[in-house]
Amino acid sequence: MRKVLPVQRQLGEIDIASIQLDLTSRDDIPQLLQGLQFLHANEAIRSQIFSILEELTPNNISCITGRPGMHWWKILVMGTLRLNLNWDYDRLHEMVNNHKTIREMLGHGVRDENDQYKLQTLKDNVGLFTPVILDKLNQMVVAAGHHFLKKKDVEIKGRCDSFVTETHVHFPTDISLLFDAVRKVVLLTASLSDTLGFSLCRQSQHNLKQLKKRYRVAQKIKHSTSKDKEKIALREKAVIVAYTNYLHYAEALIQKSTMALEVFGLQEGKKVIEQEHVIKHYMGHAKRQISQTRTRVIDGVKIPHAEKVFSIFQEHTEWISKGKAGVPVELGLRVCIMEDQYGFILHHNVMKKETDDQVAVRMVEETQARFTHFNGCSFDKGFHSPANQIELQKRLKHPVLPKKGRRNKEELNRERSEEFKADKRQHSAVESAINALEVHGLDKCPDHGIEGFERYVGLAVLSRNIQKLGAEIRKQELLKNKRKQKRLHLVM
Repeated sequence: MRKVLPVQRQLGEIDIASIQLDLTSRDDIPQLLQGLQFLHANEAIRSQIFSILEELTPNNISCITGRPGMHWWKILVMGTLRLNLNWDYDRLHEMVNNHKTIREMLGHGVRDENDQYKLQTLKDNVGLFTPVILDKLNQMVVAAGHHFLKKKDVEIKGRCDSFVTETHVHFPTDISLLFDAVRKVVLLTASLSDTLGFSLCRQSQHNLKQLKKRYRVAQKIKHSTSKDKEKIALREKAVIVAYTNYLHYAEALIQKSTMALEVFGLQEGKKVIEQEHVIKHYMGHAKRQISQTRTRVIDGVKIPHAEKVFSIFQEHTEWISKGKAGVPVELGLRVCIMEDQYGFILHHNVMKKETDDQVAVRMVEETQARFTHFNGCSFDKGFHSPANQIELQKRLKHPVLPKKGRRNKEELNRERSEEFKADKRQHSAVESAINALEVHGLDKCPDHGIEGFERYVGLAVLSRNIQKLGAEIRKQELLKNKRKQKRLHLVM
């Protein structure tokens, strides 16, 4: 029985189009609410957005019968607030329950002040969006922005660049990842044992303490930097002993859990099977880390980068080194964005084990599929490849892709043309969009899994575009008020 928004307003409820927002406020909340208000007040745009939101309702769920769920408009407002203002759920929980203007935007009136949201309700509902739905909503918001700026059929030029959104993980070492994996195996096995009424894991906490002691010893011991060969040999021997003790104890705990699972296997039940599957998943991580640690430390063989895992909880995490000053490494995923000349983000792409030159053509193709007037784009040198130069010349009227290395006469003439230089000068403006996204929530993703990561990025882009639309509306309203005051002053 989930609806987009009730047709009939309740007694005391304020029409969203009539909500008074402070135009002089420099905070981000009024700008975002101004954008949301514009989308809701325009009947044509509202109907299109509501039809997209209705797609989130599963086909097997009736909108007439059943328990009432949170309205999709409320979920959209809450999701954009959380991302655009870089709030955690605790801050969002406090604001939607106590901030007067936000509650008016959610559709609450003066008579339902006691209608409060639960924290878990917010988490469950905001997580219902999908990247596909968010992309459709983003296209509608950008189209609304172009319509408001009276740029509906004007040729669109883009600026494309990528940045890293970090995942919420600790710095990975092989022994710390091993400790995480074994800890999860032991705790989950103990939990399953208690659920089934067995007493096979009574010493689970003691075993973890013993494992952590050995982990700390291996963590603190350092390789020798002395030039004395005897000291080097003694230190290296101590390192091997510490790591060997740690690995042996980890293997013993894995073996105990394996034996316990064999006993649990006699029990039937879907939940038991699912929990056993999760335990075996972490066992696989633990066994890989044991093998890699032994290979690296004891055998002295370097582990290929492609075989490494940088988080057992956020397995999509990549080790990214872009060569920035003061940032030797970032743990997360690259996100590529396409910004137009008006500051709206037309399209974005989460890059999984990809580099800039591998997504340049795809970004252009996907943006053109969404915006037919998109006919020019600028990149930096990181997106260059000979194949990209050829493909972009075919697809774009104004491609700006500087070449790496030496240029021939034809390439020099192309890059020295006035149009190329003008678009190249404008390209650095995309860094402002990237900084705005990072400030408004996209510096680090707290959500779990690759699905949560993609949803988080999609909501951040959508929220930023709504705020940009609100900022443009605010600017126009302030100019109108300024002209009005000027006319009144002349009359007086």
